[in-house]
Amino acid sequence: MDIAYFTKTLEGLSLEKAAGITAGLGFDCADLLIRDGHAVSPDSPEEIINAVKLFAAAGLRTPMATIDSTRPDDATSRLLGCCGEAGIGQVRLGFWRYDSSRRWQAQLDEARRDLDGFERLAERFGIKLTIQLHGGTLHSSGALAVRLLAGRDPVRIGAYPDPANQIIREGSEDWRLTLDILEPWFCCIGVKNSGWFPGAYGAHGQRTWHSDWYGLDEGMVPWNEIVPHLVATGFAGVLSMQSQYRVSRERALDKVRADLAHLRRLVAVAKE
Repeated sequence: MDIAYFTKTLEGLSLEKAAGITAGLGFDCADLLIRDGHAVSPDSPEEIINAVKLFAAAGLRTPMATIDSTRPDDATSRLLGCCGEAGIGQVRLGFWRYDSSRRWQAQLDEARRDLDGFERLAERFGIKLTIQLHGGTLHSSGALAVRLLAGRDPVRIGAYPDPANQIIREGSEDWRLTLDILEPWFCCIGVKNSGWFPGAYGAHGQRTWHSDWYGLDEGMVPWNEIVPHLVATGFAGVLSMQSQYRVSRERALDKVRADLAHLRRLVAVAKE
């Protein structure tokens, strides 16, 4: 069970700096974000191979990457081909957003057709593609995500639960139920924490509520229960730690250090 750093926080930095910071924080490996404005852009897929080499030089593996694509087109095929060539075994796909102006079933059918194409690409390049549970999508819960995953080869298509997005910001599906539903496809998990706080009273005297990101030991996700469950069940996938803090990079990295130390303590205690 490796702990990866999701490199979103390192936007605008060179690959060398991103690799150095990730290694300096003490992570086991990296979850490489491939996005415009980051060290690796979708328009330069050949940089993926260079990125993996630079992270390796810093002592880090790159077992997974994150892209934003939801279409198995030629551009995405090139991205995935470079990921496979670089030795990245797992790639998170983009989000199939829910459009409330359209019927859910039609959107589900379209997303499943997209995933048919992605499953073929995964087989072609020898990689696994994952669907992250995320708010505002057709896969915001385990119960919804399984409608996309049903019938798919878990060697090629995987599930990526994200409790802070899925059970706190989006809704309240018991995390045990989520992992149970997704068990055949469950291969990685997003690690961060969030919570709700009350705002002012609005129109007609109704109080407003807001969500925000919190430290791993401060939010509403019970990582002190989830981590022991992962250890007890022999979970061997990647824990991708994600920093979403709305602060400067320097302060965010300080919070990441504290989160990583807390996570490692939870793992160590669970293994005793």
